[in-house]
Amino acid sequence: MARHLLIRGRVQGVGFRESMRSVAERLGITGWVRNRMEGSVEAVIEGSPEAIEAMLAWARRGPPSAHVDQFAVDECPDEGLTEFQRRPNG
Repeated sequence: MARHLLIRGRVQGVGFRESMRSVAERLGITGWVRNRMEGSVEAVIEGSPEAIEAMLAWARRGPPSAHVDQFAVDECPDEGLTEFQRRPNG
């Protein structure tokens, strides 16, 4: 199961990507996360339905210093990733 996330608000400069990586590792999620040039955070997450739901619940809030204003999630093809990566800005 895979999902594409686009998260807007105060989500850059608040540790969102590193926190997401830590949560993903704890949940057994693979995928990636990156900052986008216009100020949002984009991610692809892959895992069991239960792990995906837990990650989506976390990502709707983010770390304590973040403020999520908009949250979009779409189904996407599984990329078969083997770890969770912080990717370069896109």
